[in-house]
Amino acid sequence: MNIKKSFILVFLFLLPIISAKASEPKPFEMARTEVIPIQDTQSNKQYELYIKLPEGYEKNSDKKYPVIYFTDAVWHIEMLSAATASLMEEVILVGISWQKDINEDLKRAHGAHVSRFRDYSISKSSDPERQAKYKMGQASNHLDFIRNDVIKSIEATYRTDTERRTYFGYSAGGLFGVYTLMTQPNTFKNYILGSPSLWRDIPLLSELGSHTALKGNGLNANVFISYGTLEQKLGVHIKGFTTLLKSRNDESLNLKDVIVDGSHQTAFPLTGVLGVTWLANLLRKKDKS
Repeated sequence: MNIKKSFILVFLFLLPIISAKASEPKPFEMARTEVIPIQDTQSNKQYELYIKLPEGYEKNSDKKYPVIYFTDAVWHIEMLSAATASLMEEVILVGISWQKDINEDLKRAHGAHVSRFRDYSISKSSDPERQAKYKMGQASNHLDFIRNDVIKSIEATYRTDTERRTYFGYSAGGLFGVYTLMTQPNTFKNYILGSPSLWRDIPLLSELGSHTALKGNGLNANVFISYGTLEQKLGVHIKGFTTLLKSRNDESLNLKDVIVDGSHQTAFPLTGVLGVTWLANLLRKKDKS
């Protein structure tokens, strides 16, 4: 058998293997989206940012874009990407991940999202064992990270409209957004807060809000806050918080409170769509005024 025939036979033998490898599934990639590492310079903790740029960003070199920042990046980016693609195309999305270099035993036991218990909570746990495990009540540190590292990095790298920052958070992420609103309201201009986990924190939030008011400044923010029709127990606390906001008689606060169909889990996608719709209409009105 000559060399040419031998080569053909080998090729035919390997063809099914080559075809199988060629048809192996590939990881899903979202268009115009990148994941970049970022460090909390205060604590040296490692995180990631999920950044999606709008179509036409490279061509419109003089245009500045509003930004939606959101926690729980891996859970929320697909929903927010879909909602903004239909309702608000010209926006930059910036998702903030959970801590990447978290203790591996803790991660295996409680999931990759375990750092959210620490980063998004504003009070320490009354259970000493739980507190020792999760180090809860460090929202102030996480907010410093977002203000000093995340936002500064994004605004130094991308063409952003600094007057049109928005925060989106759901559940514990919603609680973190409430904390941000009451302590450092100028971090964002717009807040979309879905079913915030306000179980026992309203007295503390009231106190924090009073300190903010004593500085002589209003909240100067647009706030969309919602919960599901089946979230009756949580809904009592969210109503209490919206009552607290209204009692401030703050003319610089534009508040939209909504009840959507569903439970804590099933209300999430509708909250995203309604929140983005509210934001798109808000920014459209600003453009016309």
